[in-house]
Amino acid sequence: MAHRGRRQDHRRKTRKTRPTLQGTLRVVRLGHAVVDTPEGTFVVARRGLREAMNGDAVLVSLVPMHGRRGDPVAYVQSVVQRAIADFVGTYDFVDPLGVVSPLDGRLGHDFFVLPEDESVGRHGVHAGDVVRARIVEYPTRASAGVVTVEQRLGTSADLDLGVEGIIASHGLATEFGGEALAEAERIVVRVDDELRNNPRRKDLRDIACVTIDPADARDFDDAVGAREVPGGYELDVHIADVTHYLPWGCAMDREAQRRTCSTYLVDRVLPMLPERLCNDACSLRPREDRLAMTVRMRLDERGEVTGFEAYPSAIRSQARLSYDEVDWWLGEGVPPADAKELCAMLSVLDRIARLRLDVRARRGAIDFETAESKVRLDDAGRPVEISLRRRTRATSLVEEAMLLANECVAKQLSEHDIAAAYRVHERPAPEDLGSCVPVLRELDLLREVGEERLVSGDPFALQEVLEAAHGTGGEYLTNALLLRAQKRAIYLPHNEGHYALGARAYCHFTSPIRRYPDVVVHRALKRLLAGLPPQGEVDAALPQLCRTCSDRERVADAAARESQQLKMAQYYAERVGERYSGVVVGCERFGLFVMLDETGAEGLLPTRALGEEWYVYNSERMCLIGESTGRMWRPGKRVAVRIAAADPSKGQIDFGLA
Repeated sequence: MAHRGRRQDHRRKTRKTRPTLQGTLRVVRLGHAVVDTPEGTFVVARRGLREAMNGDAVLVSLVPMHGRRGDPVAYVQSVVQRAIADFVGTYDFVDPLGVVSPLDGRLGHDFFVLPEDESVGRHGVHAGDVVRARIVEYPTRASAGVVTVEQRLGTSADLDLGVEGIIASHGLATEFGGEALAEAERIVVRVDDELRNNPRRKDLRDIACVTIDPADARDFDDAVGAREVPGGYELDVHIADVTHYLPWGCAMDREAQRRTCSTYLVDRVLPMLPERLCNDACSLRPREDRLAMTVRMRLDERGEVTGFEAYPSAIRSQARLSYDEVDWWLGEGVPPADAKELCAMLSVLDRIARLRLDVRARRGAIDFETAESKVRLDDAGRPVEISLRRRTRATSLVEEAMLLANECVAKQLSEHDIAAAYRVHERPAPEDLGSCVPVLRELDLLREVGEERLVSGDPFALQEVLEAAHGTGGEYLTNALLLRAQKRAIYLPHNEGHYALGARAYCHFTSPIRRYPDVVVHRALKRLLAGLPPQGEVDAALPQLCRTCSDRERVADAAARESQQLKMAQYYAERVGERYSGVVVGCERFGLFVMLDETGAEGLLPTRALGEEWYVYNSERMCLIGESTGRMWRPGKRVAVRIAAADPSKGQIDFGLA
């Protein structure tokens, strides 16, 4: 026993004397956490989390796993900066204390409301209610955390607690202030008056155009039209003229700057602008006159741009079409007699889209294969179906038109050195691309390309690797590797080009209803077209505004993804034991993430479910390797799984091998 005690003392001393690294704690799920540091990402030991919570900046020490090979594990030594100041949870009373349990299970702690705190009575809170709580004291190794109640949100029966937890954990705004709503209600659409008063606005209401969106879309902020002309094509992209109703600094604008984008959750949309604006006055609804900003582009027979012009306009959409309808008409569908002219225009748009895909490929644009899972709910909020959305002719038709309009506007602004919110994507770092080489070499995808070209970020080298992997067993892994090596696109006040699109200048112009950077671009373009000087107050605010838009975009994307995962887990909770086929899409020390073919739902196949042998994680090759058999599990491997468990409250699905 004495020998064991000395050995444990030695381990504790070793941990304390090890150098520390600073990083960001990321709780993957309850009981599993990693810390992202400049030296890499490390798994946090089972009892190494201590008082830290998800998102905290922490100091950690790295300790080799006793008796095991592989990367060391991390132990949190201290919290440098807290990431969370408040949260949403359920209230209970355990005399004499109140207890608030966070809906976000990754926080890992319950918090107490002290007896002398009057916030519970002041807000009329009862056991079982859902509340927003502000942290007064964070938990330590010696004491529990303390909170005070800021707001009563409702009862557990009234709210979808999972989605409410996501909204709260990401700090998403759900209500507009009274001043902003009052401004929105005063908006009146007067297209004829605007045409009379503004000679620069062109009347295009007799020019054919349509909106094409998902079947469940409610706001229509873009319309397209096209026609053949001598020597090529003419393409029109019309975008809702949001800034006509949204002056800089008004109450609606301040609210929009706080949100920076709309968030599309599984059961609701948290809009950037009040509904009166985004779903009514600015929505390009069919057969209704609307104000727009139009980009008219001229293309030659190869799809290259020969000229373009941007200006304010008035339009009238002929029809509101869904992607499914357009795909049907472009495929084997026979249009009714009164829609033949419309279908002819769609055929021209389809032809332009294919030409533009070729143009972008020739200049080095990189297209990754992606798919999006979409959960359909019934009226009670229960998941009834999960569909997998992939790129189709209809989605490409719209996407290529929007990409081109964005490029043209960015080109015009950058040529005049106008500050705006440019969309910038940097070339990937050589070390990030270099980390892909061992796996791509193992997949025999670099023989024709050459490692040097790939590591240098030559976009044509990436194209060739993706093409070589297409249709092979390594296709998914190759896409995942190269996509992970990319830097994230951000907004900047000046143009630096867009690497993945192969564009010298790029911005977001086509969705001002749901993205604030597009609003910034519209204002800059209007001032340029009117010959007005830059607005000093706006330019001064641009750097911080661009940073905020970049940050909030990541938050909105994460919340949308988590809300879908929540309902997917609820869907599969009723299918425990059923078998499905899938593909490994991620690999960690603790298991494999598997995506189901049928729905795109992802879940964890834990290492313990892979068999009796010990598996070693190889971070360089992104795989788990069995010590005795050498069996390898890595992204891209096909696997048959069964649903072992599903926890809707955490959005988690667990698999076992079928």
